[in-house]
Amino acid sequence: MSDAIRAETVFIGDEQIQAYQARPLDPGPFPGVVVIHHLPGYDEATKEMVRRFAVNGYAAICPNLFWREAPDASPDDASAFVRGQGGIPDEQVIRDVATAAAALRALDNASGKVGVIGHCSGGRQSLLVSTAVDVDAAVDCYGAFALEAPPTGFPLKVGSIQDRLGDVRCPVLGLFGDDDKFPAPAEVARLAELLAGHGKSFEHHSYEGAGHGFFAVDRPSYRPEAAVDGWKRIFTFFGTHLGA
Repeated sequence: MSDAIRAETVFIGDEQIQAYQARPLDPGPFPGVVVIHHLPGYDEATKEMVRRFAVNGYAAICPNLFWREAPDASPDDASAFVRGQGGIPDEQVIRDVATAAAALRALDNASGKVGVIGHCSGGRQSLLVSTAVDVDAAVDCYGAFALEAPPTGFPLKVGSIQDRLGDVRCPVLGLFGDDDKFPAPAEVARLAELLAGHGKSFEHHSYEGAGHGFFAVDRPSYRPEAAVDGWKRIFTFFGTHLGA
């Protein structure tokens, strides 16, 4: 199989949502991955993740969750604007990710299987999406505020999704840092207990010496050892549940 890919901005669904897509050029079939960007926005680091999936045999797409609120702004400015509004409503995220998953399944070299992954706010949203959209696997990378509301003064206005956990539709992989506060290890343990109580498959791992954002290669929070191991776990998990 060649590692040649095509990467480009596309517009998907009836609303023509802006999205960044990358996919292998071989005939396939290939599974798909929806990449949910973090709160800093639809940025170059997230687009690089999309291309990484494509090189490794997945069609991947990242919908710009902020395109309605700030269609012509830079990622930094769009993120600042959305933060000021308290974030994007959960139901809107679900609709946009469902649109992105449908776009992947409609590709001419699609296998039909689709996973979802997100980091930070996107990690929480990946878990959220797994309760409402027909995806085959979900990865939650240090998703904050899945169970507990943000502290007073925090820019995000989101609620707990604990009541939705019984509706999780697919296996979930969670990757976290021992030094993280949002979510702290105690919240991760509680999440694992709740999902187990609902009979859901939740494989999770927490890294010593890593805090929030340890996958972010362009930030001081980056922890290479944790990130390298995390990527191996992600591809093993998606390989098991999506194929590649």
